[in-house]
Amino acid sequence: MRLLAGLLLCSLLSLAAERPNIIFILTDDQGYGDLGAHGNPVLKTPNLDKLRSESVRFTDFQVSPTCSPTRSALLTGRHEFKNGITHTILERERMALGAVTLTQQLQKGGYRTGIFGKWHLGDEAEYQPNKRGFDEVYIHGAGGIGQSYPGSCGDVPGNSYYGPTLLHNGKFVKTSGYCTDEFFKQAAKWIEGEAAAKRPFYAYIATNAPHGPYNARPEDAALYEGKGLGKDTENFFGMIHNIDQNVGQLMAKVETLGIAKDTLVIFMNDNGGTAGTKVFNAGMRAQKGTPFMGGIRAMSFWRLPGQFIPADVKALAAHVDFAPTILELTGTPASEQMKSQIEGRSLVPLLRAKVGEDIGWPDRVLVTHLGRWGNMVKGVDPEVGKYAETSVRTARWHLVSSASFAKPGAKGAAKKTKAKAAKKAQQSPADFEPTPANWQLFDLSADYGETTDVAAQHPEVVADLIAKHDAWWKECRPMMVNENVAGPAENPFKVLYQQQVGR
Repeated sequence: MRLLAGLLLCSLLSLAAERPNIIFILTDDQGYGDLGAHGNPVLKTPNLDKLRSESVRFTDFQVSPTCSPTRSALLTGRHEFKNGITHTILERERMALGAVTLTQQLQKGGYRTGIFGKWHLGDEAEYQPNKRGFDEVYIHGAGGIGQSYPGSCGDVPGNSYYGPTLLHNGKFVKTSGYCTDEFFKQAAKWIEGEAAAKRPFYAYIATNAPHGPYNARPEDAALYEGKGLGKDTENFFGMIHNIDQNVGQLMAKVETLGIAKDTLVIFMNDNGGTAGTKVFNAGMRAQKGTPFMGGIRAMSFWRLPGQFIPADVKALAAHVDFAPTILELTGTPASEQMKSQIEGRSLVPLLRAKVGEDIGWPDRVLVTHLGRWGNMVKGVDPEVGKYAETSVRTARWHLVSSASFAKPGAKGAAKKTKAKAAKKAQQSPADFEPTPANWQLFDLSADYGETTDVAAQHPEVVADLIAKHDAWWKECRPMMVNENVAGPAENPFKVLYQQQVGR
């Protein structure tokens, strides 16, 4: 009898070890260079640096150029365009209802799931996280606190980074602290409850910081005053300092709860950098909103003490790999529909590799596209933007077709921008012409900064990658289901808020 009980206990302990808790922290608009350990000469991030040092670190991890697209790829394991997401507003930020999510699989597999912060994959009721696999929901609306656009994407009217009103399991609550503090505080409380109940959990902490508007706590922004950075960057770095402090407090909480060895902590940013790139951009070209490396390279740290050996991993990895990796690590079966939609690879062989071990990671092709054809104009034919702000990657090569964009600080830029915006506001779908391809080829093995176009020297590579791009585009077109849909008359978040508070 004792032998049977002992075997049962060992079996349960083994299962627990194989099914780690997961804390996934995703920041908004923090760039790869916005980290002390990556060489930033101004920004100090001691807690994130420590987390990085204890993690498997993917040094060539590709995401999308903007936020909603990356978030959908992380949740589904497939490219955002195939989830119907080709923008961040105008109903084109809504994750197609036919897409199956990682969290739905985890729920079925016995995990408790919670989201704290930014959702940005649809504000209408059927698109909300409680319908997409989350048990605990504590979020703001739209793509940022206080944002509002025509149609389905909008937050509580007049919402602020200080004491924001947030949606908690269907009910709006008024908070009193700074937004990032509130998200981490609620996440820590929920994690403590799940740990006490000894239930495996998936906690998704998605901060809206350091996305603009750049509103840091005054004491955080003050740390970067007098350094010639300008107010925006002072606040931007202050917002990251606040994130860093919260990460440190959460890691201490995990230790106090005694679950550190059973908890996988993952840290990422969602796209290229913004206000911090003028200070440091890790040697990369461009930033958020572009298909260059500065727009699509992200941090990706994976910490699981006793199981993952901290090291740099140079293999080409991407956001679409996240879902299959989590499914494998947690031993969670994927439905047949989930299996059929996953395009990414499990990173488990890389995560569990010994230092210096060659696991034979095959080369791959990854396509990036900014989308956003027509910008604020609905009904524009996607074909006009087929070759605008798009790129094709392999481990060595990066083929980029980038539309021209105005350089910040150019003389008369403000007047031109206002005139351009006014003109755009009067445009109709018929005003848009196809953007011609403008391909440049970069050899990332020798030129990660993308300074030298070598397309003329390698025409066969260019032709091959263009063919792969066009085949990918053909696959995506039928799945762009949000292009011409009519949005609601008013933002759903606003309507629900008014119904609850009576104003």
